[in-house]
Amino acid sequence: MLTLQKKEGMKTASANFNNIVESIYNLPLEYKEELKSLLEHNIADDRRNEIAHNYKAAQKEQKSNKLKFASSIQELKKML
Repeated sequence: MLTLQKKEGMKTASANFNNIVESIYNLPLEYKEELKSLLEHNIADDRRNEIAHNYKAAQKEQKSNKLKFASSIQELKKML
């Protein structure tokens, strides 16, 4: 159950996000295009970092023999 403080915080975050979106809509086209480019690069960087993190975690699992492999769909389903 959410506390009143958390609910208020979510409302504030939502209002801030809405204000940001509204501000972006009011920008000139050139600024919107630049912002789009910046966000696309930032998202790509974040995704690369996430992939690298997952790769390192998988390496640790493999070294500690926690990583399991399966050769059939049925085996994979059992592992899930």
